[in-house]
Amino acid sequence: MKREEQVLLYQFRDEEKLSAIREALKTLRIKCRVLPEEAYGQKIGYLLGMKGFQQTKTKDENFTFPHEVMVFQHIRGKRLDEVLGKLKDSGIPPVKFKAVVTPFNTLWTLQRLCETMQREHAAEKQEKVAPER
Repeated sequence: MKREEQVLLYQFRDEEKLSAIREALKTLRIKCRVLPEEAYGQKIGYLLGMKGFQQTKTKDENFTFPHEVMVFQHIRGKRLDEVLGKLKDSGIPPVKFKAVVTPFNTLWTLQRLCETMQREHAAEKQEKVAPER
């Protein structure tokens, strides 16, 4: 049985870009869900609608993450390349923060996933900037 492919979209403020992404995913028969800003306190598993996850009360933190985020479920390898290629071919500006769902990060809150991606991007940038010896 083929698992349902799904993409979570978070912090997309540009309606035109959001609409273009939704249309591109629709042509690939991929379910798409736009998350509200306050979703950061929920676990990825809950946001994906997975069994065994329940909504949690969001701690009243002032979490702000100004970047657009795409989270891919059951999309990897060649299929992920196909999806990213379709977005690019549709003229959609690149989304910097992307993640693939794993058994581990389903247990994380969206906030933890965002913070982890931000740290990884910062570390990547440092590696690129570091002078060679």
